[in-house]
Amino acid sequence: MNRRQVVMGGALVGLLVGCASLRDIAGADTPKNSTETFEVSHSDAEWRELLSQEQYDVLRDAGTETPFTSPLNDEHRPGVFGCAGCALDLFASTTKFDSGTGWPSFWQALDNAVIEKRDGTLGMARTEVRCRRCGGHLGHVFDDGPEPTGLRYCMNGAALTFRAASAPT
Repeated sequence: MNRRQVVMGGALVGLLVGCASLRDIAGADTPKNSTETFEVSHSDAEWRELLSQEQYDVLRDAGTETPFTSPLNDEHRPGVFGCAGCALDLFASTTKFDSGTGWPSFWQALDNAVIEKRDGTLGMARTEVRCRRCGGHLGHVFDDGPEPTGLRYCMNGAALTFRAASAPT
């Protein structure tokens, strides 16, 4: 069994038992209960108004969307993927690749776009990826990606937006 299969299995188990609620029970550090301060911040009620339920579950509760459900998984146009919580540019489309996991994957984040935190929830040692401007949970980064970095930023499509590059005039 390889790491990707373990991650996929863990994600599916998390979905079946309610990943966000397990994080709450365990007292895990989710964006909504973090004491960190960020450039963009809102009250919990304001976040609920600004985000869809799925975006809130992922960005503020550190949940995981169902694999293969995000339209951004199949987005291949030139452009930029940004944070759905604060619109910060996070990933260039030139770094996107098909990881086969069912989530949009990238081999590199844009400079000064994300922060990484150790995540030991659900009995796994992983590295969580959050937006550096609003602290929203984006997904996790693994060391089984393609060259040149060898990294796989496995992101929730619900946490992202996409802005296509404008055509030259």
